[in-house]
This record gives sequence, C-alpha cells and structure tokens, in this order.
Amino acid sequence: MSYMNFEPKPLADTDIFKPIKVGNNELKHRVVMPALTRMRALHPGNIPNPEWAVEYYSQRSQYPGTMIITEGTFTSPQAGGYDNAPGIWSEEQIVQWKKIFAAIHKNKSFAWVQLWVLGRQAYADNLARDGLRYDSASDEVYMGEAEKARAIKSNNPQHGLTKDEIKQYIKDYVTAAKNSIAAGADGVQIHSANGYLLNQFLDPISNHRTDEYGGSIENRARFVLEVVDAVVDAIGAERTSVRFSPYGVFGTMSGASDPVLIAQFAYVLAELEKRGKAGKRLAYIDLVEPRVTSPFAPEFEGWYKGGTNEFIYSIWKGVVLRVGNYALDPDAAILDAGKPDTLIGYGRSFIANPDLVERLEKGLPLNQYDRSSFYQMSAEGYIDYPNYEESVSQGYKSPEKK
Repeated sequence: MSYMNFEPKPLADTDIFKPIKVGNNELKHRVVMPALTRMRALHPGNIPNPEWAVEYYSQRSQYPGTMIITEGTFTSPQAGGYDNAPGIWSEEQIVQWKKIFAAIHKNKSFAWVQLWVLGRQAYADNLARDGLRYDSASDEVYMGEAEKARAIKSNNPQHGLTKDEIKQYIKDYVTAAKNSIAAGADGVQIHSANGYLLNQFLDPISNHRTDEYGGSIENRARFVLEVVDAVVDAIGAERTSVRFSPYGVFGTMSGASDPVLIAQFAYVLAELEKRGKAGKRLAYIDLVEPRVTSPFAPEFEGWYKGGTNEFIYSIWKGVVLRVGNYALDPDAAILDAGKPDTLIGYGRSFIANPDLVERLEKGLPLNQYDRSSFYQMSAEGYIDYPNYEESVSQGYKSPEKK
C-alpha cells in the first residue's frame, strides 16, 4: 500500500480535535466525512449495497464522535438517472439504510444523509428508459453537445420544470428527509452544489426562466429556500443542512466567471441567517472550497485563487463545514478549523483511510487512494483499505526523515 506524498502533522492539540455541537450531535472532533459518491448501489431499485455498504460506513465511523455524511441519495426515481447510486424512497432501500445508520451509531458516531437531485446532470437515456423526464431549470439549456445528443437520441429533451413539478420535488425532499430520520439518521443535507438541480436554479448559465424562479438573485434562490423551509418544517432545523459550491464549475456552472454569483450565495446565506435568528437555525452549512472547482479534477488542479469562502463568516453565524483538499494541506486545515464553529471535511482521504481520524490525530502517514476504483462495482477500493496497524503488518515502514 502506497502513501500520500506529503508531510503529515499530528493534529491532536489543534482546534480540529476540539469538541463541537452540530444540531443535536455532540461531535468529539471537527473531522467530517463529506458526501462521497461511490456507485455501489444495486440496479434495479437503487438499493444500498447489502453486501458491502454496512461495512464501508462502519469502518469510517470507527472513531467515536465522528460525523458521517452519506453518499448522495436520490429523493425519488425522478430525482435520479444513475443506476448505481442509492435512493431513500422505497422500503427495500430503507431496510438497508437502517442497517447502515445502526452500524454508525454502534460506533457512537453520527449519520447524515445527503439528499441528491441530479437535474440535467442525469443521463437522459436512463430516465427515458424508466419513463421519466430529463429536468432542469429551463428547456434545452444543455451542459454540452454530448448531453444534447443523448437527450435527442432518447427522445427525452431537457425540460424546464413547471411550478407544479417544482412543488412535487419539494414534497419528495420532505418525504426523503422524513424517511431518513425514521430510519435512524441524525439529519439530512440538501445538495445545492456541484451543478445539480438546485444549483442549476441558482446559476444564470442554466437558469433562463422569466417567472418567479428566474431572473433576479432573489428569484433564482427561491427554489432552494423553499426546499430548506419545507424540510425544516418536517424534521426540524437542527436536523437540516445545505451544501453550496460558490466557485464550482462542475456541470458547466459559472463559478468565478460571473462575479454576481458571490452576491447570489451571499443572499442565500443571509436568508438562512435570518431564519436562524428567528429560531430556525440550520445545523450547519457545507461549502466546497475554491481549491476544488470540480470534484473530478486532480488534486489542486482548477484551484481558483481569486476568491475565498471567508465571506460566509460575515453573514452566517452558525456552524460551517468546509471541504476541499485539506488532507494534503494540514496547515490550511489547522488555520480554518480555528475560525468560528468550523468543521473540516476530508473526502478522498476518507475513502482510502477508514481510520483517518486517528491518523490525523497522531500524524500518521495516509494510504494512497486509487481513483480508478472510486466508482466501480466492487468490494475492492471500497472496503479493503487497511487501518494503519494493518498497513504496517503488511510490510509498510515509515520513510526516514531527511
């Protein structure tokens, strides 16, 4: 097993290992496993993998008091379009999620479900096969020629949502949130980042609407705020969170090419802060850092250095989760964890290091992850990464300090 080529630091005496309350959860430290798409669910049915998923989540929640956010989970069939990502609308799915949440809780850690709706990032032909629409904010504003060709070939052109369809999506978010809590989750995260449906409404590159869901900053924010309000009313603000990627370009979002977008996100954060001051404060807000403008880019490629997420602290006064290549930059992690009520997400390194929290605490070397197995339907690259002691027993020796 090879290791990350960087100098680890023990973080035990830093702010990263100070306890913090998030919603109803008393975290023992601020290392969070963010949502990580793994594509191991069963098709048909979008059922969490009954052979491997419990073990995967149990391994990564082994350090007590750790916050685990699940992979993106579809709220309904219409929300999907990827065959091997899980959902949380059917009894067969919920049976498996109950086992996953129970395993996380057995380790005295916490489970949050990311609620995922793809919009135009879905596969139009998969949706057509299942008798479902290919949805987004606007008609036929495709991400690119390949997506357009796929939609036309499957006779499923991109469809701008009607107001009634928006209302149905909101109902599906609520049902999925209720299902998550009933199955044992501690809370849910509404995914409004990385170019998926709610992000498509926020961004003028994909939202060409002229009704109350398009045009102005306030109108483009309406859908996500309606989803947040409906989920909060259903399960409570302390069990609700939301994710944004202000600088993201994945899914052909504008990112920093449109300076108005910072105002867009500032407006949404201000609306959420208003709700917080009125007694409905979300458990946390998750921000993808400008170090990662696309989740498929290699480490530190695509890093936008012309802006930061620091603006959140002047608006939002609750807990913040910041995610983006922190494992390879422990100094940045230490610095940002020292900011008010800040959590640090470690994504890809959590894939390869089931005992990541302990390794960070002690400054132990990290397993190298294998990108080629991130999304393949196999136990390999999923539940076969070793803890540190196992790595050493397999022959690993710490490199000598130069």
